[in-house]
Amino acid sequence: MDELISDFLSTRKLTRLNSASILTIPENARCLNTVQLDKFEKSFRQWVDRTIRSDVRISRKRIFLVFMLIRYTGARFNEILSLNAQKDIDVKNNIVRIGRKEGKGKLELRDVYIPPDLANEINEVLNDRKFSGFLSCLFKIDPGHVRRKFYERAQDCGFLKEYGNPNAIRRARTIELLRSNIPTIIVRKLLGLSTPGLTTSLLKFSNKDMRRITQYYVDKESRRKTSARNTFFCKIMRIRKGDIQVEVEMMTLGGYSLFAVITNESLRRLQLKPDSFIMAEIKAPWLILSKGDTEPESSAENRLKGTVSMVIRGKITTEYIVLLPDGTTLCSLVTEESRQRLGLKEGDTAWVLFNSFSIILNADRI
Repeated sequence: MDELISDFLSTRKLTRLNSASILTIPENARCLNTVQLDKFEKSFRQWVDRTIRSDVRISRKRIFLVFMLIRYTGARFNEILSLNAQKDIDVKNNIVRIGRKEGKGKLELRDVYIPPDLANEINEVLNDRKFSGFLSCLFKIDPGHVRRKFYERAQDCGFLKEYGNPNAIRRARTIELLRSNIPTIIVRKLLGLSTPGLTTSLLKFSNKDMRRITQYYVDKESRRKTSARNTFFCKIMRIRKGDIQVEVEMMTLGGYSLFAVITNESLRRLQLKPDSFIMAEIKAPWLILSKGDTEPESSAENRLKGTVSMVIRGKITTEYIVLLPDGTTLCSLVTEESRQRLGLKEGDTAWVLFNSFSIILNADRI
């Protein structure tokens, strides 16, 4: 299953578009959507409330919380069953610490942010005297029994039995996170998957940084409307002040350096400083494309190399979707005349160029 999800996250074929973003979703990705996951959750809640026997209710509640933790953390089934509710769940800060053995017994831990409502629900259980005998082993339940109950709830919802598999729920969470525009490398980190070629870059973002990034995306129920098609979540590295304008050097999650120029007044208003976070946005028409492996001579401060993944032709303009090595997709909009001159097609190497004045910085999105 991890191989399937990893391949899914690494796919280079873009098969679905929406008006706000480009999603890397394979055509054969069969799993529950957000509405169906909510229906699944409702079925579980009704199942828990259906019994009047205290011991049965406790048993059902424990299984329900296993479902909820997989549904919102995307963790592996065995990782949730291994949790110590008292030690591994920080209900005050809405954090679940998930760990697994790596290599020579090295324990890799990752902190995953969960919705406050779920943290409160777990806290209520931890403070309920009826559960006092289960606090140290709240999730230590027979895996076979849990799977059977998952399958029953899936069928109660009218879903195929296979959609009740804990791994299917983990896969559904993966797609849900991507549809929320969370960068692929963050999704991989949340799921506990390795990120080939990006380890060095991620080391520059502390666990605290990653939690802040995750919290921003999980808490954001709807994206702010914007005409910018291309966004980077960045950490500010340096700020160079001039008489009128300021150059801001940033690092993206994928390790790319970006440079933006703003006014001193904008710096004051946005309250930017080194090590703070910012969302950098560039409108599609502002991205210039250049064909070929060799970095072009250009006055543009920002030059990123990628591969053309999709070409969407219109009567007047053409959209080019360029995939960067870290999994980020960028959209460039060019005229029909420029398309003919460029001669770019899917699979070609392309450079995406944009100058420092083209970047819009948004602190209100963090």
